[in-house]
Amino acid sequence: MHYINMKWIIVDPEICHGKPIFKGTRILVSDIIELIAHGESIERILEEYPSLNKEMIKEALEYSARIIRGELCQI
Repeated sequence: MHYINMKWIIVDPEICHGKPIFKGTRILVSDIIELIAHGESIERILEEYPSLNKEMIKEALEYSARIIRGELCQI
């Protein structure tokens, strides 16, 4: 597993080809970011993905921001 210093997001080469996922799931962080980008509300995402919580979605947005700022390497 690659260390990225996040509570809910992990990268493990053995899960989903090493793409960032939410801990304990196989839900790709990129899928959730895409839903938000297309106008889906956090409340609706939580209904569709009951294994996620609001803190996890906020962390996905922070993860994206950290990549854009160059604080994390894209995987």
